[in-house]
Amino acid sequence: MAIFLDSKTSQNASYANSIAIPINAINAPELVAQQTLNLSGGTAGLTRVSFSGTIALQLGLLPVLTNVTLSVYRGLDTSGVSVFTASENLNVNLLGPQIISFSGSDFNAPNIANQAYTVFVTVSALGTVRVGPESFNFIAVSEV
Repeated sequence: MAIFLDSKTSQNASYANSIAIPINAINAPELVAQQTLNLSGGTAGLTRVSFSGTIALQLGLLPVLTNVTLSVYRGLDTSGVSVFTASENLNVNLLGPQIISFSGSDFNAPNIANQAYTVFVTVSALGTVRVGPESFNFIAVSEV
């Protein structure tokens, strides 16, 4: 039987085109979400964290081939444990926002009270802008 441990949401932008945050560095992770979960009530080796997220990006005025990588780390920064990575090329023929959604899991998460999970976005070309929506969910469960 599974027991619920914790759940958190990180929502930077609820609506389309509600933000305009340029990504100012290429191939450098930029923080987009971070939450801390209480995993202390879980069973060692049987604690799972499921996560999902959506981010909307728009190419710059002079669209160029741009690869986007979303990474989830167990920890506060990129020195933590990488638990998920996904990459996608943005479509240079689309002038408006492009939405990227993902879901993943961290199996055998540690049973500690304040376990951080952090989401980063990395792009391969300047001019990419975070435009919203941005929403990320984290849910922790454990077998008993």
